[in-house]
Amino acid sequence: MSSILTNNSAMVALETLRGINRNLESIQSQISTGRKISSAKDNAAIWAISTVMSTDVSSFKQITDSLNLGSSTVGVARAASEQVTNMLQEMKNLIVSAQEQNVDRNKIQTDIGQVRAQIESIVGAAQFNGQNLLQGGGAISVLSSLDRASDQSVTASTISITRIDLQTTVQAMGTVALNSGAGSAAVGAATIADSATGTYTLTAGAIAEGYSYSMTIGTDTVEYVAKANETLNDVAGALKTAFDALGVTGIAITVNAATDPTATDVTLSVANTSGATVAFADASFTGGTAGGGLATLTAIDVTTDTGATAALNSIEGVLQTAIDAAASFGSAQKRIGYQAEFVTTLIDSLTSGVGAMVDADIEAASARLQALQVQQQLGIQALSIANQQPQSLLSLFR
Repeated sequence: MSSILTNNSAMVALETLRGINRNLESIQSQISTGRKISSAKDNAAIWAISTVMSTDVSSFKQITDSLNLGSSTVGVARAASEQVTNMLQEMKNLIVSAQEQNVDRNKIQTDIGQVRAQIESIVGAAQFNGQNLLQGGGAISVLSSLDRASDQSVTASTISITRIDLQTTVQAMGTVALNSGAGSAAVGAATIADSATGTYTLTAGAIAEGYSYSMTIGTDTVEYVAKANETLNDVAGALKTAFDALGVTGIAITVNAATDPTATDVTLSVANTSGATVAFADASFTGGTAGGGLATLTAIDVTTDTGATAALNSIEGVLQTAIDAAASFGSAQKRIGYQAEFVTTLIDSLTSGVGAMVDADIEAASARLQALQVQQQLGIQALSIANQQPQSLLSLFR
């Protein structure tokens, strides 16, 4: 049935043309923006996922900056520690020279003082953007990653860098509770009589890296700076070794180590067979918080035979402290470098993943555009033909 009021063919052709125009508009948008999903109305689920990933990419770029800053900070500390190690080796050479009796030890002591001053200068200047890892205690945290869980919760991961204090000045920040007491021969706290034994007692507890411990028997003093992860047993053993190295006749030291030195006292028994009474001052075995692992440098004095011998033993401890610091910072900087490489790779992977979801396939869009343009032209012609159909009804009335 034909009708002059309703043109079904024209309506079908018009709807078809509208659909073609919508598709054509979508393809043109893809070509102009480069994205097949540019807003939530295009595909809400994919748009939400890609947006979250895009924000992560932006965050990881900031993390890259954080890692670069952390690497630079640690790099300064590492370089300074290596330079301090070189200066300590130079000081050791001077101390070795002072072991000879036919040298001018006063001039050598002057050179040692200059080297110590240079070490202090290096440690003081070893900062990056105000952050100095060679002074003080504690640690700094370098932001290294953002970890997103399946429930979309996010946690920040960090790399912890421990400061290693290489200052040379001793700071009065507290003392370790120590005392000397009577020995097997019931000697007093002030002296050890000939053929008697005195006892140094190190009160049970934990120690911290950089604490300086000294022991004085008679006119001889030895000092040791505790290193990381050492216990009171280690300190007592190091002091015995240092005193034995002095070669003092008639004084024998025995370390009475504790199974758990954090809960049980560690003692050193001092046996006197020198033929005379020796001083055994109360609290002469002390532990004061040092400014850093190089605090014993301030006590080095090679102007006497005893001082030169003690200095040779003391320099080994601080030299190892500086070497350990450089190695620690080197390992930390290497780890930060590994993380920076991973974050860069992760950014590339995330960016590629977002692109796969939302970027337009320009080759396919170009081919689709041409096809839709042809369809649009055909649709216009079909609509034109459909609109002309009612004209044929006029022939019925001629």
